[in-house]
Amino acid sequence: MKRYLSTAVLVVLAALIAPLLAFAQATSTSSGQAYPAKTVRVVIPWPPGGSNDVVGRIVMQKLGETLGQQFVIDNRPGAAGSIGSDVVAKAPADGYTLMVHSTTHVGNAHLYKKLPYDTLKDFTGVAMLVSQPGVLTVHPSLPAHSVKAFIALAKSRPGQILYSSSGNGSAPHLSMALFISMAGIDIVHVPYKGGAQQVTALVAGEAQASLATVSTVIEQIRAGKLRPLGVNSLQRVAVLPDTPPIAQAGVPGYEMSPWIGVFAPAGTPRAIVDRLHVEIGKILGLPDVARNLSNQALEPSVATVDQFNATIRADYDKYGKLIRLAGARVE
Repeated sequence: MKRYLSTAVLVVLAALIAPLLAFAQATSTSSGQAYPAKTVRVVIPWPPGGSNDVVGRIVMQKLGETLGQQFVIDNRPGAAGSIGSDVVAKAPADGYTLMVHSTTHVGNAHLYKKLPYDTLKDFTGVAMLVSQPGVLTVHPSLPAHSVKAFIALAKSRPGQILYSSSGNGSAPHLSMALFISMAGIDIVHVPYKGGAQQVTALVAGEAQASLATVSTVIEQIRAGKLRPLGVNSLQRVAVLPDTPPIAQAGVPGYEMSPWIGVFAPAGTPRAIVDRLHVEIGKILGLPDVARNLSNQALEPSVATVDQFNATIRADYDKYGKLIRLAGARVE
């Protein structure tokens, strides 16, 4: 009887220990060291200064401190993020190459005639970081102080108002494309190579309007260099409390929900993905991080790994429809 009980206990212990051993094996390097055992490269396929870069640096610095290894930012801008995305798609799926990218990533699949990677098959979502509300912003010289006034002005000047974006197929481009369609106006798109350049052009008067992410224009708005008219979220944004949602200010039903997240090459061990996801979630919950992000209108977003990947697939379809609506295409 005693021998039978001992055997049963061993079976139960083995069943309990097996998942732990599997996790340890998956999160260990080939030399047996726990992940991460060396520097992790984080590709941000946008120039420094934009919202992807800002949130990526905030989170990855904290992640490095938490896990005891450097998470080094590697800015690889160009072609609306597709150049840097290609670097990540071809990297080993070992957890040592990550990417911080936005909803533009799924839009590129429909914007470009041919990409050197498959947007859905060559990546896995690790963690949603933030939602990034946008704001319809104009140069102070433009005689429009509300969404309705802007629409009326655009209708009186068809094809004359220029709007800047951070690139073809970017969130600012598609947010404005949807606005143009719903408002029934005709304004001209001028794409730039990133959020910082998009805003610089607007401040300089090269363009007269933009539907930029709030984080990229908030300082210029506070300095009086740009004028906000309406936000693209359904609720007001904390850093712009006097700026109404576009849906309430002249275009009923209008809403866009761009996000920024962390990706890894497809095939990255799920245990590594899960560990990164858990640690990133803890970082987003830190009061100083949440405050830093919120001050720039970047709202921390909570989603499981599976929920994030479901969002990627859903937005892949949504952004495909928007790009067809915008008539955007890059050969």
